[in-house]
Amino acid sequence: MTKEEKNQFIDVLDKSIQENSNFYLADISGLSAEESSNLRRLCFKREVSLQVVKNTLLKKALERNDSSFEELYDVLKGNTSIMFTDTSNAPAKVIKEFRKKHDKPVFKAAHLDASFYIGEEYLDTLSELKSKNELIAEIVALLQSPAKNVISSLQSGGSKLSGIVKTLAERAE
Repeated sequence: MTKEEKNQFIDVLDKSIQENSNFYLADISGLSAEESSNLRRLCFKREVSLQVVKNTLLKKALERNDSSFEELYDVLKGNTSIMFTDTSNAPAKVIKEFRKKHDKPVFKAAHLDASFYIGEEYLDTLSELKSKNELIAEIVALLQSPAKNVISSLQSGGSKLSGIVKTLAERAE
């Protein structure tokens, strides 16, 4: 890779980091070609972009960014892959699902909306996070619940009331 190609790659990587506030770092070394292909397919299905990167180039891209990513520098050792996504918990779910059959990928770190999660112990927590859309759906359901209860009470009350009026009308005759 020439110096110009490296600089272009760093620019592309920097742009991706700026556009995606959610990304994960993982180690996928040791996977066979078939396993790696299966992991990439799973990522594609879950709308996660997976890219193997050189640590030095990733570090340079992180240094160029306006945000401070110094906490991630220590995990930039060995094989590193970066996973970009719009849904904050998608890569963690992909990693956990794929590790049911394989021992890789190894979770290194994650950056989610200006927060850093470094180390394997955060993987379960990250996979259980609710996405923005899931939270909005829960809030809407909670807001709709009281209105639905009032409407169903009024409807059931109305049918009871009409039954009473009908019974009274029949008695009067």
